[in-house]
Amino acid sequence: MINSEQANSHLLVQSLFQPALPPRDNDAHKGKFGSVAIIGGDDGMLGAVLLAARAALLTGAGRVYAAMLASAAPAVDFIQPEIMLRTVAQLSQLKQLNAVVIGPGLGQSKAAIALLEFWLAQAVPMLIDADALNLIAYYPYLADICIKRQAETVITPHAGEAARLLACSSEDIQKHRRQSALQLALSLQATCVLKGAGSICAHVDGSWFINTTGNSGLATAGTGDVLSGIIGSLMAQGLTALDAAKLGVYLHGAAADALLAKGLGPVGLTASALAPEVPYILNQLNAGQPIVGAVQSGVASYD
Repeated sequence: MINSEQANSHLLVQSLFQPALPPRDNDAHKGKFGSVAIIGGDDGMLGAVLLAARAALLTGAGRVYAAMLASAAPAVDFIQPEIMLRTVAQLSQLKQLNAVVIGPGLGQSKAAIALLEFWLAQAVPMLIDADALNLIAYYPYLADICIKRQAETVITPHAGEAARLLACSSEDIQKHRRQSALQLALSLQATCVLKGAGSICAHVDGSWFINTTGNSGLATAGTGDVLSGIIGSLMAQGLTALDAAKLGVYLHGAAADALLAKGLGPVGLTASALAPEVPYILNQLNAGQPIVGAVQSGVASYD
């Protein structure tokens, strides 16, 4: 059992992220802020890719690409036309990618498996979420490729996905969240974000941190896709996997808290409303300003 004094040293709080990112030079151009690709979106799940891509754009990546497996994928995102939509084949030919997010709405088809196998083998920082995690749980050879990757990896499971990866129950995960996150980080040689109330960031080196922002309004469809886009964008901008995960979960929760303070939530808070709050939070952090509505709750003890 970890006491409250020890636990407090692992809490993610606002003072750790001021400033959150280096200042932007007046003569900066989009190439300085990284290119990120979001991959997934099988039939019926296009929204997952769009939510993640929009979040990546609003978190500051210089270029955002999106590729979908759906048979009728759109050619443009009319809400955020800045996002460059590509086929999965076209995306594989891009040379300037600084980070890849794979999994939102990916599905578990043969095409999805082949796509995941290809990108796992690429030496580019990667965030793995949703169905990509389920495929790794079902196919051990994909886990082996993940372990041997030549670039940093972030995984973002919820309790159910974590349970499949560790071959246990969701209840076991929730009873031992810190230990489960650390086990996942070690087993896949990755930074693990175990999502939930007090999301835990665990690194392969044994370090771990717990987020203090967020509220029950995040318990709705698509907010995990937004988180994936945020972290992927931060990786593309040059943050390490662990730093991107820590800042990403903090931003994600703080955006939900800011919406709650405005009266939007917890009931009726949507993932689409969440992403536009992120740049406000990020710019407040960069300017050293207090975040309006952020709740720093903390947790007294951990298993």
